[in-house]
Amino acid sequence: MSDTWIILGATSSIARAFAREISATGAGVVLAGRDMADLAATEADCLARGAAYAKSMAFDARDTTSFDAILDFVGGQAGMLNATVFVGSMPDQSEIDSDPSMIAGVVTDSFTGPANFLQRLAPMMEERGGGAVVGVGSVAGDRGRLGNYVYGAAKAGFATYLSGLRNRLGREGVHVMTVKPGPVDTAMTWGLDSMPFMTTPDGAVADILKGLRKKRNVIYTAGIWRLVMFVIRSVPEPIFKKLSI
Repeated sequence: MSDTWIILGATSSIARAFAREISATGAGVVLAGRDMADLAATEADCLARGAAYAKSMAFDARDTTSFDAILDFVGGQAGMLNATVFVGSMPDQSEIDSDPSMIAGVVTDSFTGPANFLQRLAPMMEERGGGAVVGVGSVAGDRGRLGNYVYGAAKAGFATYLSGLRNRLGREGVHVMTVKPGPVDTAMTWGLDSMPFMTTPDGAVADILKGLRKKRNVIYTAGIWRLVMFVIRSVPEPIFKKLSI
């Protein structure tokens, strides 16, 4: 009997790296995203690496009707259910400042859409009495900053949601882990100015898997960002609001 891993946002670089590693354990994987051709390529790779099964399914955080088929499918699988959330969008803050209507999409992609899906999945996980949820947030959610405060606000909301979900599901044997990456060398950061302490998708996944083994509640990747964000959170507001970070 194999566990099932639902990978939301499975076309992201980190998600593909995670799918590769989890397939090698013999788990089944549900690859959920919008680019079906990309998902099909990852599906074939997962099967080659030893996944019990791999299934590509359409998922759009802004369309809750896309959730139903995924939930119906995993409900029919034996074993424990697990979910990872790699979904999010981060337009340049200047674009949002020029067009505030973009806020709704950022919040849906990065917070409310994934939360809506997990809220529907939660009863299945409680019933089975185990499994794990990995919610990928961002260090941007630790404090509102000039450069990305809408994205940061969405990820802060998602982190708070995951904290409450951890409180709920932990009572039934389900582990919920919040992941706060700093900059990762992915499509989301390509073209941006050079960033300190940038990690790779494989490096982020190694931290995620280590955190799962140790049942961490919150992890930073790379780990140096825990210290960096402690310093940033410690700056008094009168000073912080004058900084261009």
